[in-house]
Amino acid sequence: MKIVFLGSAYFSIPTLVKLIEAGHEIACVYSQPPRRAGRGKKVNLTPVHEMALKYGITVRTPENFKLQKDKLAFFDLNADLTVVVAYGLILPLEIIEAARYGSLNIHASILPKWRGAAPIHRAIMSGDSKTGVCIMKMDAGLDTGPVVAKESTPIKADDTTSFLSERLADLGAKLLIETIKKIDELIPKPQSTIKVSYAKKIDKKEAKIDWSLDFQIIEQQIRGLSRYPGAWAYYNEERIKFLNVRINSSNQNNQAEPGMVIGTPLVIACEGGALEITLLQRSGKSVQTTEDFLRGFPIQIGSYFT
Repeated sequence: MKIVFLGSAYFSIPTLVKLIEAGHEIACVYSQPPRRAGRGKKVNLTPVHEMALKYGITVRTPENFKLQKDKLAFFDLNADLTVVVAYGLILPLEIIEAARYGSLNIHASILPKWRGAAPIHRAIMSGDSKTGVCIMKMDAGLDTGPVVAKESTPIKADDTTSFLSERLADLGAKLLIETIKKIDELIPKPQSTIKVSYAKKIDKKEAKIDWSLDFQIIEQQIRGLSRYPGAWAYYNEERIKFLNVRINSSNQNNQAEPGMVIGTPLVIACEGGALEITLLQRSGKSVQTTEDFLRGFPIQIGSYFT
């Protein structure tokens, strides 16, 4: 099958690779334009852009599809199917409907729950016990199209957004390949109009930890924001990111104030309980386990994170 692939993030890569391995013709890859980032303002390609180049596939990076020349270039591909995975740009309906079979999208939730930009983050931060992937036939709405396939998976107690994203990316890629095999037999099922929820884009302001909140809320915040943007707090005016955590039950101190370090290697008091931090990062430094972190940055029991 002749496919046009639209994707940008790491989440998209397993699908692109499996489409290639399955023998489909990838007529073109569309990805977000290269951006300048970092102190040196180096131009960075998206992960999908880099992967496509490794396979020798043509990559196009329009800012959007408002220009007629970009629309015509897309139409000229005469694709059988458009596959969209974590592309990050809004598509006009004429692009969505351009291919013979239209456009299929992999969405990382069980729709209609967590439509929108950050379904994996929101599922963990909300304490959901399960999530999954849907293969959706795209329409003009925001993740409102009918679903043609879905598969659920539990959210594990130690899942971070990074870990869960990898699992869902592989799950979605496999499900898409199976879906394409029976594309002529698909019966799109309209989404329910009840229990709709929206996974709004993560605001960096959400990453600051308030230690006076319930310990379970903070634990979900840390796992849900790992690794990007990363939940953080100050220690002696230095910003520290917390990238993994587990609930601690052996070193709780009911008299401790929220944010106080109450146990080793790094147990911090919160409202109603305590958390053991297992993965940290100082600004400009690499991610470290707590043990490695404390060798170069001692933290005393009785001191505070704010």
